[in-house]
Amino acid sequence: MRIVPLQPIPSQVVRCILNGQACKIAVYQKSTGVFVDLYVADRLIIAGALALTGNKLVRSEYLGFVGDIGFIDVRPDEPSEVEAGEVYYTGIGSRFLLAYIP
Repeated sequence: MRIVPLQPIPSQVVRCILNGQACKIAVYQKSTGVFVDLYVADRLIIAGALALTGNKLVRSEYLGFVGDIGFIDVRPDEPSEVEAGEVYYTGIGSRFLLAYIP
């Protein structure tokens, strides 16, 4: 597992190499939650996937991504401003970590 470094800001795009795949990951807060877009070599793999802790975001091999990504809550017992399982941008990078699962 590898953690993708993110900042606690409402909208960001990071570029990284995950298992040899040139990835662009957009993470953005909307009124209904945090969402993720994933591109590999500038090809859209997933768009508008709702970020919930403990859920894989890609889920399907046929999409052409090797592995999966998902958010982990490293402090699940602490109170939060959102419902259990939901990710909020102010906790990204500290409480909510984006993990690559090979």
